[in-house]
Amino acid sequence: MRLKPLRLPDSGPLLAAGYLLLWLLLWLTVQPYWMLPYGLRFGALLLTPVRYWGWLLGGELVATAGIGLAHGLPQGWLGFAIDELPEPLVMAAGLWLLRRFNLHASLHSPQEVTRLLLSVVLVVTATTAVDAALLALVSTPGSPELIIGVLGEELLSHYLGILLIVPLMIMLLRTRIEQRALVSLFMDGLLVMLPSMTILLVLSEQAAPQPQFARVLSLAPVLFFAFRHGWRGASLAMLITSLGMTLADQHLGHAPSNAAAYLFLAVAGTGALMLGSATDALRRSSERVAEQNVYLGAVNRRLDQLAHQLRDAARGNLQADENQRRHLAAELHDELGQNITAIQTHVKLAQARLLQAGMEDISTSINTILAHMRRALHRLLDDLRPAVLDEFGLLRALDEGPIRDLLNAAGMAYCTELHGDPRLLDDDTRTAIYRLVQESATNAVKHAKASEFRLRLRIGERQGIAVALLDLRDDGTGLPSRLPRGGRGLQGMRDRVTSLGGQFRLRPTPAGVHLRILLRGNNHFSENSR
Repeated sequence: MRLKPLRLPDSGPLLAAGYLLLWLLLWLTVQPYWMLPYGLRFGALLLTPVRYWGWLLGGELVATAGIGLAHGLPQGWLGFAIDELPEPLVMAAGLWLLRRFNLHASLHSPQEVTRLLLSVVLVVTATTAVDAALLALVSTPGSPELIIGVLGEELLSHYLGILLIVPLMIMLLRTRIEQRALVSLFMDGLLVMLPSMTILLVLSEQAAPQPQFARVLSLAPVLFFAFRHGWRGASLAMLITSLGMTLADQHLGHAPSNAAAYLFLAVAGTGALMLGSATDALRRSSERVAEQNVYLGAVNRRLDQLAHQLRDAARGNLQADENQRRHLAAELHDELGQNITAIQTHVKLAQARLLQAGMEDISTSINTILAHMRRALHRLLDDLRPAVLDEFGLLRALDEGPIRDLLNAAGMAYCTELHGDPRLLDDDTRTAIYRLVQESATNAVKHAKASEFRLRLRIGERQGIAVALLDLRDDGTGLPSRLPRGGRGLQGMRDRVTSLGGQFRLRPTPAGVHLRILLRGNNHFSENSR
């Protein structure tokens, strides 16, 4: 759950009244090199619409006039106007220009932090330059060191005031904080910040140089909060530790820290703010990467499902094709085979009459044609559904069946290495293995001009799944650089393997063709079934 940022009242007088109270409250903390009201003014002008700036600056003038009256206006109203009016006007003019150039009150990324800090440097430099010009006009000659010292103090105090106040204002008014992050920040404040501040206050009570050491050591929780909670934690911890150490020094009566200590605070605070912003950016990037990984995981699972569906559909098509081939082979065997047998029987019965009529050559021609038709029918039936696979089984069909007859008839040596139990494989895979070997042997006979054809088949089990590794090679002329148009031999083999979810590799060899095929069966085996 994200908490909504605070909303400013849509009323100039209410804004001016609230701004006046905050200004007076922060004025109590003002000391050399420490000007939190300046940061309040910068943040208010940065975060509010331009139409309310007059109310805000008016409220500030009322507050400073009240403080001046409390001190008796030693310089008079003219001196008060010269001292108090130019600085807010210059800041307002500078921020108006920067907002015209798309300056946003955001610390969302290191780039935005850098842009905001550069704008702070420009505005602080501009207001200090105006104050330097006024000091040069009203100061007595011969005191340049005093002017430089005052300007250096003003430059550092203004920058520190903005660095400590503006990030807190942006966090409260412009960012949405998750409730879980806020609870974590509160718990770390109790478990880390409170003990750290206690230790630092104890060190501050000691004699020098421990107080200065304590101020340096106070940056340790700031770095912790920067790493753990980003720029929000860094800005909040930096404000609490710096304000706590400053109030402790005032309460204990220590001498104010010198410019070097506050310069160190400014540099370290800037680094902590940049570090926190970079940590936030890295965390968001990690979250986006995690989201992308989850999305890609879901996409990959969906792709796997689609791949399984495609393989199942292809396997179903293959099964339907094999069933159609089996049905067609049975029909041809039963119908055409029986008709050829019937014709041969009738010719044999009529052979005596044809011999008496002197037409025995007709019976011989008819028997020759019928024998040729029967051989062609047997080849067609073997192409449609290899009967030898059903009669002999896979291993014997590969070693002794029509494939060996085909290769021997072509004058090619046929070498086989067959290992494993074909019963581990389902019927579709066994049929596919036989047809792959058959197609490869046919290609070797027709195109390779080879003298040898080698078959190696290993059937086994891997992680409960039956697998078959088929290795086919010949020593022929190999594949041409460009396959002939219309050639579907290798592509048909690849499609058959892919439909069964296998892997088909055509390995390069100096001579001949070398195929390695991996097929996985549909049969799964558990430990109990082995």
